[in-house]
Amino acid sequence: MTNEQEVLSTNQAFYRAFEKRDIEAMSAVWSKGTGCLCIHPGRDVLRGWEAIRSSWEVIFKNSNYLEIETDIISTEVHGTIAYVVLRETVLQVIRGRKIEAQSLATNVFELLGGKWYLVHHHGSPVSR
Repeated sequence: MTNEQEVLSTNQAFYRAFEKRDIEAMSAVWSKGTGCLCIHPGRDVLRGWEAIRSSWEVIFKNSNYLEIETDIISTEVHGTIAYVVLRETVLQVIRGRKIEAQSLATNVFELLGGKWYLVHHHGSPVSR
C-alpha cells in the first residue's frame, strides 16, 4: 500500500469511527500528542487528545444517529506529513430532529512509528 493509500485508509477510519460514534476507534486514529488540534465547525480550537476526546464524547452522546458522506477534493503526502481536503455532508439526528450540514474539512496526518495518525481536524461550515 502506498503512503497516499495508507493516509486515505486512516482518513476513512476516522469517518467510520465518527459515524459509528465509537470513541475507542476514534482514539485509535488520533495521535495522543499535546500538539493535536481539532476545530469543529463554528467552534473554538481544542488542543491535545484529552480535550479532543471529550468533544467527541459529547457529540456521540448527543447524537442518536450519524451518517456521513465525504467527497475528497485533494490528498497530498510530503515525507511524514499528509493532508486530505474534503467536503463532509453530515446527517445527524439529535433529540428526534434531523439535521443535515455540510462542511469543508482539512485533516492533517503525521507518520509516527510507521503508522499514520490524525494530528489536526478542521471543519468549516458551508453556507447554503
